[in-house]
Amino acid sequence: MLIETKRLIIRSLHPSDEKAFIEMASDGSLTEIYGDCSECHKWMGEFISNAIKLESEDNPYHEYLAFAIEDKTTHMVIGSVGSSYYEDFMEVGVTYFIGADYRGKGYAAEALQCLVDYMFGKYEINKLIATARVENIASCRTLEKTGFSVTETKMYQDLYDESEAMSNIYELLRN
Repeated sequence: MLIETKRLIIRSLHPSDEKAFIEMASDGSLTEIYGDCSECHKWMGEFISNAIKLESEDNPYHEYLAFAIEDKTTHMVIGSVGSSYYEDFMEVGVTYFIGADYRGKGYAAEALQCLVDYMFGKYEINKLIATARVENIASCRTLEKTGFSVTETKMYQDLYDESEAMSNIYELLRN
């Protein structure tokens, strides 16, 4: 995948992205998705290799799709956007993270809008979902800026969460 937005390049992952992802893990950017990332350096290469394989299979209903968010000007990897199959909801959902140094600049919403357009344009998907902890106001705002609506607020524990937490469950329907 290779799509450009005004400020970003959303592209397939490359093995060379491992270092940037490990650095973002160390700044806490991956904690909400993967929990404690103090050992991320041990498995990040395998995660990226698996993501490359899953992208070649081209099936959003199989585990996950992950893409790099690259700053168009500096060509630095600043985050990731993708999809995940939520087995508990039996739906395709969106995932994203932005490195700490790049937050608060609208990059996540820009990348997420690009992903939504891509997913609805490429696949026969009529709905995307997302979850965000209620206290993660920035993530909730990002989802809402991109058109997602809260369908439920409840205690929820995602795959890598250490415990349940009050979370918003979001959905976005294809127009």
